Amino acid sequence: MNAAPLAPERRPTLYFLEHIRSFAPVFLDTEVDMTAVRRHRAAARAAGEHLSLVSYVVHAAGRVLAAHPEANAAVRGTFAPKVARFSGVSGKVTFDKTVNGRRVVLSTVLPDVHVADQADIQRQIEFVRDGDPETMPQFAKVRALRRLPVPLGRLAFRAGIRGLGKRPQLVGTFAVTSLGHRAVDGFHSVGGTTVTLGVGRMSDRPVVRDGSITIAPMMRLSLAFDHRVIDGAEAADVLTDLKTRLEEFGSGAAAEPAAAHLDDVPAAPRS
Repeated sequence: MNAAPLAPERRPTLYFLEHIRSFAPVFLDTEVDMTAVRRHRAAARAAGEHLSLVSYVVHAAGRVLAAHPEANAAVRGTFAPKVARFSGVSGKVTFDKTVNGRRVVLSTVLPDVHVADQADIQRQIEFVRDGDPETMPQFAKVRALRRLPVPLGRLAFRAGIRGLGKRPQLVGTFAVTSLGHRAVDGFHSVGGTTVTLGVGRMSDRPVVRDGSITIAPMMRLSLAFDHRVIDGAEAADVLTDLKTRLEEFGSGAAAEPAAAHLDDVPAAPRS
């Protein structure tokens, strides 16, 4: 056996996993017929535009969470818990990056995805995907955490994440993580937000339509929710609405933002 101290590059992940121990996660999943997305994606590619599957999920989830303000929220505290319902929808997206030769997970937050167009979402994803995590300003706080001794890094992380008012900027109001680039059909993850979406691979599978068997591009989509904030019925509505929006992507109903509900949602407290 060769035991060694935890690599500094992995310390931020350790602090994050310690933070989410208070979560009460429950897991749902469904299959999404991605025929409409594949059609839309092919048309975009023919026009010289690349759109990732994650950009479709982020775009659709932003609209869905805007229509479900109870799920676009976060909780904090044990003795006097507070719930913040946020006035905008921000999506956290995770990336597989290499830092100092070590493979780590890093994330960025895309703001206002309930009103952002898909091209802008894709540009932001590609900017972080292709950037150097050792120089990008988005990861300056992560680099600072790595340099601190573990006890101080743990305290700094807890202090930075504590206030509800900072949550949308730091961890988003929902999270998306994908392993669909590999042979992974489905998985579940807790991303530090009330709703976390897990994206599996899209592959052609037999399905039944109108009593006949046909082949369609199917994608496994999971949803983990924090049971302290919402219940299963609300989470099931979110997942079903997201499935519908993806399966109808490109239609008039699916293209319209559903953000009007947020106008009546109070801003997060600054506690």
